[in-house]
Amino acid sequence: MVRFTLLLVVALLGGAGRLAAQEKIEARGITSEIKLEEVTFGRLVELNGKYKMRATEFTFAPGSYLGVHHHVGPGVRYILSGELTFTEGGHATVYKAGDYYFETGNLAHTAENKTQEPCRVLIVEIIPKDWVGPATIAPKAE
Repeated sequence: MVRFTLLLVVALLGGAGRLAAQEKIEARGITSEIKLEEVTFGRLVELNGKYKMRATEFTFAPGSYLGVHHHVGPGVRYILSGELTFTEGGHATVYKAGDYYFETGNLAHTAENKTQEPCRVLIVEIIPKDWVGPATIAPKAE
């Protein structure tokens, strides 16, 4: 019984680690607030109870930077105010207030506010229902 309990604890902690533990991603000058988080239920029955929609508002202070990262799921980004420089595959795109873009989640990229004004971004994404903490993950070492 002790052996089973020990194996169960190790399995549970190992699984939780995959969901919550994340390698460090360089980040400076960024704050976030989760605005909405709901487990999906509806006509797409294959998603029901497995994923959740999360809406998070990020504020990138002037000069802020988010290093190379991926996301655990896809999502839409909407620039509420300011400008954000998004770099993926060596190509930089500047998004301004009113712009939106889609991220698949599996491509490494960076985000930076190169201006003297704050930038606010609303991110709406699909993530595993048990995911806790930030939805950014470090790219796997190759």
